[in-house]
Amino acid sequence: MVVVHVLYHGGMALKRTNVYADDSDLLLIKEAAARLGVPEAEIIREGIHRIALAHRVWDEPFVSDEETFDLGGPVDKEEIRTAVTRGHAEQERRNRGDAA
Repeated sequence: MVVVHVLYHGGMALKRTNVYADDSDLLLIKEAAARLGVPEAEIIREGIHRIALAHRVWDEPFVSDEETFDLGGPVDKEEIRTAVTRGHAEQERRNRGDAA
């Protein structure tokens, strides 16, 4: 295990913190940074930002009750598959200029 010193930001000045990271994770970060041509710190900052957003608690729901609709009950996988397949086929017909 290695201690990594990280500067992170949330739209303001960067702040320094200590993070313990496994050697294997650090190797993956090093490889990704080399492949992308960016500093390792940029990969680490992006990871911190993404996980912070993933665990964010929102004050309001993303969709209000007025923006939803009742499907009349549970919808199973086969019904979804059938609807998607039908919609895709209809889109393909429209793209070719065929009548529905």
